[in-house]
Amino acid sequence: MPKPITDLIHHPYTPPPNFGAPQPGVYKASTVFFRDVDAMRARDWKTKQGYTYGLHGTPTTFTLEERLATLEGATGCLLVPSGLASIALVSFALLKQGDEVLIPDNAYGPNKALAQGELANFGITHRFYDAMNPDDLAAKLSDRTKLVWLEAAGSVTMEFPDLPALASLCRARGIVTVLDNTWGAGLAFRPFDFNGTGQGVDVSVHALTKYPSGGGDVLMGSVATCDERLHGALKLTHMRMGYGVGVGDVETLLRSLPSIELRYAAHDRSARKLADWLEGREEIAQVLHPALPNSPGHANWLRLCGATDLAAGLFSVVFDERFSSDQVDRFCNGLSLFKLGYSWGGPISLVVPYDIGLMRDPGVATWPHKGTLVRFSIGLEDVEDLRGDLEQALSTL
Repeated sequence: MPKPITDLIHHPYTPPPNFGAPQPGVYKASTVFFRDVDAMRARDWKTKQGYTYGLHGTPTTFTLEERLATLEGATGCLLVPSGLASIALVSFALLKQGDEVLIPDNAYGPNKALAQGELANFGITHRFYDAMNPDDLAAKLSDRTKLVWLEAAGSVTMEFPDLPALASLCRARGIVTVLDNTWGAGLAFRPFDFNGTGQGVDVSVHALTKYPSGGGDVLMGSVATCDERLHGALKLTHMRMGYGVGVGDVETLLRSLPSIELRYAAHDRSARKLADWLEGREEIAQVLHPALPNSPGHANWLRLCGATDLAAGLFSVVFDERFSSDQVDRFCNGLSLFKLGYSWGGPISLVVPYDIGLMRDPGVATWPHKGTLVRFSIGLEDVEDLRGDLEQALSTL
């Protein structure tokens, strides 16, 4: 007769099936049981027809992957612990010693740092190109170029490149293109099908930390593709690197994802109102927002995103050069509703000052402004309250 603790651990009760509720069930597992040895030996972790180990997927993680694939128009999707991890997964899966990767000079800074650090240590070279000049990319493509990163809009400086033109240049050379689609979030445009042409990028990475989460409380990334061969290569590297995500975080994203379109549109509306207002302030030399006619790449945004008329909740401003960086810091410190903090896509508005001179390669393209740049992430607060906060902080200048 087993002892009570054994009966407890091996309790035979199984709840009845066919339970329905708004949110899918949460399965937390490292160990997965098999019916018998034959089943253990036959099960293949590379497909979603069964389960082998928690690191290779559970019903919960598979559900999120499939929903994200639908959001971005992909056929396959993988989850990783952060947006940067999604960038690393692509680089480690698709590059080898002797290869070269090209990265926009205005790209997400840690992507550039990864190329300068780990990739360089592994014998993978890199160059930066001017994303706003397709001719610059064309001149830098070579037989060693195996991967080209794209980003829209440009990190911090918000220029919007001609994505179809850049992708077309690479496609003609058989070079894989990868888009950091965190800004577009699968909503502003379709990364694998630009304007119904049937052509787009090969891979899309997404920091789920931002709009899919929407709460500023989850770190996660995804890698999506419509190319079965690329998905297979990414999945093998994903397995070998031991990437896994917390199922509690997956549950949070599954709960947040249905409202992503509503939240994205709300962020966008408020951001445009504030960007329009700041364009009229004498303290501001330029507002950088893709939907504004005077912002770099506005025509590119209009061609790609005109059908959706979506432009996220981010924009940057360049202060008039008569204001020192110390004065701009005082402006940022003087904000009350805007919090100083990295990331974006959450309910609370954020502000960060940047020294673009430290972030860009002067040999690639000249940054035209001398004033200090500040980036805003607009949250879900009342837009008039946010405008009042900006106005009182501007008075501190």
